[in-house]
Amino acid sequence: MARRPLRPTLLLFLCPMLLGCWAGSDKEVTVYTALDSEFSEPIFADFTARTGIAVLPKFDTESTKTVGLAEAILAERQRPRCDVFWNNEVLHTARLEQQGLLEPYQSHRAKRFPAEYRSPQGAWYGFAARARVLLVNKDLTKDRRPGSIQDLADPAWRGKACMAKPLFGTTATHAACLFAAWGDQRAKQFFRSLKANDVQILSGNKRVAEAVAAGQMAFGLTDTDDAVIEVEKGFPVEIVYPDQGEGGLGTLFIPNTVAIIRGCPHPEAARQLVDYLLSREVEAKLAAGPSAQIPLGRNVEASPRVETPKTVRPMSVDFSAAAARWKEAAAFLRAEFGGG
Repeated sequence: MARRPLRPTLLLFLCPMLLGCWAGSDKEVTVYTALDSEFSEPIFADFTARTGIAVLPKFDTESTKTVGLAEAILAERQRPRCDVFWNNEVLHTARLEQQGLLEPYQSHRAKRFPAEYRSPQGAWYGFAARARVLLVNKDLTKDRRPGSIQDLADPAWRGKACMAKPLFGTTATHAACLFAAWGDQRAKQFFRSLKANDVQILSGNKRVAEAVAAGQMAFGLTDTDDAVIEVEKGFPVEIVYPDQGEGGLGTLFIPNTVAIIRGCPHPEAARQLVDYLLSREVEAKLAAGPSAQIPLGRNVEASPRVETPKTVRPMSVDFSAAAARWKEAAAFLRAEFGGG
């Protein structure tokens, strides 16, 4: 028996339902994020409440999270699962750009941010930075206070200083920036001198800050977000912004970065999330929160509890050049400090 065609009235009834289903497919966005869940999840919740778009986050372990998430994006390049990469540093974001895995997007909020903290092609944007600092135990440094990253190699502090393994996270970014700024020979000599001076290599920047606060180490190289927690807990520690003297290298500020993955499944939702993360509101929330992140955009109503690129001399760095140097730098650092 022949099928009857659908009546026009029935088609009118079904069309909104079908359109609703298709539109609903872009009502979620998958984010690979290296920022700790305690800091990023409230931001995601606010975005969902505002837009109705559900955020599906993927996190990784504390010590290897940036590398692990970047490797996942590389492994999925033929069929991306990630829409947005919210990295808590910049090195591996720039590396993904150089491998053609990021989708340029000209956000209307881009011009809020200095050129040095964003991709010229719009492939990634930097916001809400942390500074690479020395956390110093005042009880253990009464006679002399470290003031430079090169004090890690000073024989006076042999075995009394610490840092995270320079293969992951912001410590890896810092290492790559030194290779770009100093050149291979000087950078390799610096890291060899750290090893020779028995600098203690710990599992992450948080562990560095805790070891200094507990008096296990005299000082350590860490990030402001981990350092400020120990300061505000009342431990006898202070933050030193390194290399501020005349001719000094300056303090490295490392931004969070956000990027859209090329060929991602939810591009429109991804663009909306990028715009939201680059808002003044988000930078103000991250500055006021426990991580005390540093706004980079203009006109943010926040009172940072740490210094900013406007109050101390920042290190001048080309992040793309640092990313291009990473493969060779990583091979050297892996040989010196062990694999991972």
